Amino acid sequence: MKAVGLLLTLLATQTLAATAYVTDELVLGVYATQTTQGQRLATLHSGAVVETLSTNGDATEVRLQDGTTGWVKTAYLTNIEPATTRIKQMQEELDRTHATTPALAEAAERSEVERLTRELAAAQQAAADAAAQPTPNNGAAAAPSAPVRSEPHLWQWVAAFCGALGLGFWLGYAALARRIKAKFGGIKVY
Repeated sequence: MKAVGLLLTLLATQTLAATAYVTDELVLGVYATQTTQGQRLATLHSGAVVETLSTNGDATEVRLQDGTTGWVKTAYLTNIEPATTRIKQMQEELDRTHATTPALAEAAERSEVERLTRELAAAQQAAADAAAQPTPNNGAAAAPSAPVRSEPHLWQWVAAFCGALGLGFWLGYAALARRIKAKFGGIKVY
């Protein structure tokens, strides 16, 4: 009779060496015995990782990260990683992505402003060169004259600076609007 009882006990106990997680909804006690009447060894929170050693009825023997071995109710374990843990991982990944994005965007905007400033200077130089060229007078002999020297006045520098500043602002606004549209699906949040 004892042999039959021992055999049934061995059949009821399953040896597992798999990873299991505590489900999302609770705080779980780890006990020294299979029942909750024994000494509480530890408390696990949702998402805690344990290694299952064996299962006996509605109790599972587990090994904690620190090596402690104890029993928990089998109904509170799952083989699927809980949503709270997955959400935390996704949030950390999103935070890392956002941490690098503004620096990259700022560098791109700076290089774009520098490129536009160079183009503006080249266009201004071309306009100054064209204005300095003498024009033919319908075949009439042109009297030699002193070369015309055009120096930009202060208002021209201010206008060029304001134009470049306005263009830079517009490019920054356009880049921000494009990112917000991509992120929020067209909703403008500013």
